[in-house]
Amino acid sequence: MPEPGIGRRLDQPRVGRRRFEVDPDGFARFSERIARFLGTGRFLAIQTVIVVVWIALNLVAWSIQWAPYPFILLNLAFSTQAAYAAPLILLAQNRQDDRDRIALDEDRRRAERTKADTEFLARELAALRLAVGETASRDYLRGELEKLGDRLDDAVARSRGEDLPVDPGARKKMRRKER
Repeated sequence: MPEPGIGRRLDQPRVGRRRFEVDPDGFARFSERIARFLGTGRFLAIQTVIVVVWIALNLVAWSIQWAPYPFILLNLAFSTQAAYAAPLILLAQNRQDDRDRIALDEDRRRAERTKADTEFLARELAALRLAVGETASRDYLRGELEKLGDRLDDAVARSRGEDLPVDPGARKKMRRKER
């Protein structure tokens, strides 16, 4: 509060001072809607009807020709429309470019994550292949167990004093018969 007798201080802003502010995003959305409408067949049809009616009324009603030949007022209306339409269309294009840029950035990040995940999975798959390559297969284990069984059969037969067949296939046949 200023002291009595002393004017307002100029180095301090006024409290409660309001400025007219426009929401840039809201205005941009509004201009996009207008730009979309300007690019439709509906707008072109409406505009064509208005122009034809304008010209017809101006030619027929000689007494009240508000836009004498060459239709100066119609030309002014088109110029005004173009003067407003062009910046609105540019604003809509800029917003679309911003959306495209954001989408491109998101796609790039998603592609990087996918690439990193793919590389990780490839490394894991290679590690699994190496680990599986070092493990014994079912056929290898079966063969080793058969060899061990043959050696055990030989040892048991020797301990009993039996004659052993020389052919390993014959030994398998003997084992099958015993079971």
